[in-house]
Amino acid sequence: MNKKEIPDSAIDMVARHINERNSKPSRISITTIEGESETPHYFEIVPFDQIDKSKSKFFAIDGSYNSQEFYNGLSIGVYRAGYVCYFDGKQVRLNDLDDPIILGMAYDPERILITSDENRNEMFDELLEMKPVKNFLSFLGATDETAFGFSRDLICSSLSKLLSFCQEVLEWALVYEISNLQIVAKGDFILRDGTLRSNNIKQEFLVKLGKHIRNNGIHLLAITKNSPIKLELSSTFKKLDGYLQDELKPKYPFNIQNSKWQKLCCWLEVSDDVLIFAYPEAGQKKEFQEGKIQSVSKTSMFAKKSLTGGRGFGVFFVARLDYVEKLQNYDWVVADLNIFDVIPDIEKNGKKRDIDTIKNIFFELTRLTQEHYILGYPYPLVEAHNFVTLKQDFKDEIIKRVKYALYKDQRMDNVDIENLFLDIHDRF
Repeated sequence: MNKKEIPDSAIDMVARHINERNSKPSRISITTIEGESETPHYFEIVPFDQIDKSKSKFFAIDGSYNSQEFYNGLSIGVYRAGYVCYFDGKQVRLNDLDDPIILGMAYDPERILITSDENRNEMFDELLEMKPVKNFLSFLGATDETAFGFSRDLICSSLSKLLSFCQEVLEWALVYEISNLQIVAKGDFILRDGTLRSNNIKQEFLVKLGKHIRNNGIHLLAITKNSPIKLELSSTFKKLDGYLQDELKPKYPFNIQNSKWQKLCCWLEVSDDVLIFAYPEAGQKKEFQEGKIQSVSKTSMFAKKSLTGGRGFGVFFVARLDYVEKLQNYDWVVADLNIFDVIPDIEKNGKKRDIDTIKNIFFELTRLTQEHYILGYPYPLVEAHNFVTLKQDFKDEIIKRVKYALYKDQRMDNVDIENLFLDIHDRF
């Protein structure tokens, strides 16, 4: 029997929605207004032969989780988070392992077997006892009941929720851990994948972390290529890319003499109206009249630029940090910068942006975005992902090791062992 096909009407609806958002006329000028962060700011990329000549160290954090459920109620769930560091173009050893390849620092749970609700609670408890998480909660002056956005019961209600939660909390704990490493100095960078926002940790505690990072003179930011902001600004990207390549580049006074290295970069802060449409709250009503929002029932908590009433401590920017011909949308990344870097007087209700700091952050990032295999995206984040990711074959690896332990140490019968790990879906 053939599988039921998705109706053409549903496909057409998706295509129409994408086209409408992709075809919105850009309301952003190509002209830079000095001191205005929501206008495009253009600059020359760091010369290729100088990308490793930085005084800053670049840390990158990422995490991963995966699970497998078997027909007999047996489940295996694993999460992991870790970080790597690059200085002078080389990876720095962060662990005490005698391994020539593994230089980063990673944390894994020991409790990975799930057969009951009790096991999920044990996994939750183990997370709280991990050294980075324990230190992080101590710094926050909080407990799991006060710091987290959801109750233990809700978090542990399903394995996927629990694993996702554990991974993210561990990632945030590693931000704090890095900030206290002896090798960290003012001007260093901490990069994480995604955003500086969270549903799992309450905003007041994330703000405390953001302020601590800023006070230590460290730049913390999150970067992603996957964001609804990119769809909202797709026409703007085309407009700016056309201007950069066709008009500005031919007359730009480059310091770099090698024409192959002459590249222009760009950044701008994402405006409130774009954020509202990219991250609408449930039930939010929007109307357009002459290209302006006339009424919004409430501001998106995820997109709010504030220390209260939101989800974190970031300010969204978009940036082009390299150039891939004919792939303009690919070049642009969404960067969530620490609000204390962007608006130093935010605690005094200040609004003025620190343009010099913003410029420096994006200029330094171009040292990380010229690797041939991932142009436009910081390579330390790619390496952090490769370091911690739990790939699809993780199941086979873990099962083989558990089977071997059952046979060697527990003396179980081979048939009983195979039946334990039978995946019924593989048989039909």
